[in-house]
Amino acid sequence: MTAPASPASPAPASAPAPTLTLTGRDVVIVGGSSGIGLEVARRAVAAGARVVIGGRNAAKLASAAESLGDRASWGVVDATDQGSLAAFFDGIDRIDHLFTPAASYQVGPMRELTDSEAESPFVSKFWGQYHAVKHAAPKFTAGASVVLMSGAASVRPPAAAPAYVACNAAIEGLGRGLAVELAPVRVNVVSPGTVDGNLWAQRPAEVREESFAQYGRDALLRRPGTEGEVADAVLFLFTNTFMTGSTLYPDGGYALR
Repeated sequence: MTAPASPASPAPASAPAPTLTLTGRDVVIVGGSSGIGLEVARRAVAAGARVVIGGRNAAKLASAAESLGDRASWGVVDATDQGSLAAFFDGIDRIDHLFTPAASYQVGPMRELTDSEAESPFVSKFWGQYHAVKHAAPKFTAGASVVLMSGAASVRPPAAAPAYVACNAAIEGLGRGLAVELAPVRVNVVSPGTVDGNLWAQRPAEVREESFAQYGRDALLRRPGTEGEVADAVLFLFTNTFMTGSTLYPDGGYALR
């Protein structure tokens, strides 16, 4: 004789999604006066954080900080100059979250770029972020996090930008290495695809339109991203306390094609 089957237990009710909060947290953004960095700053302030933005242009920084309100401050910093980085971080008491999108570099074919042009992504984007983390590290709080900026070209190289591809791949490796060395500080990388935002707005319209059309053909979602979509990924990495050593690709599926 078989025992009667027990009635199925009801599925547990789903817990409500937590509200994103950074109340009482100190966020530092090297490269926060425009673009993705400024969009991250806006979202961090909206979530309750105090924000320090850094960059090379004092006028742009002052304007950006004013737009962010009284929980934002700013300082001039050149991520390619270790003395400038040291001075910038000396003026900061504590860091709960660090984001480092500042970079300026040239991209092109190996056979056309000068050596200094080919090296520029490493000088600015790789070593700039490496040294930013190095000088920030003494100010990290318990439970602090770092988000580095790479790019989806790391895993799907464009036709003629080998040094830039290598730089982005190196940054993703740097994120894993720093996650091991700095634990329990969390270190992750955000690696976006083409973004319709401040950077591309500065380029000629015909170049922008051609690039966006090509990206629409290349990406699964058939369009470039937005600064807000990348900023959301950064804030996720700030606030998810079990993520470290990972790379997120807000790229519309570009890396999968």
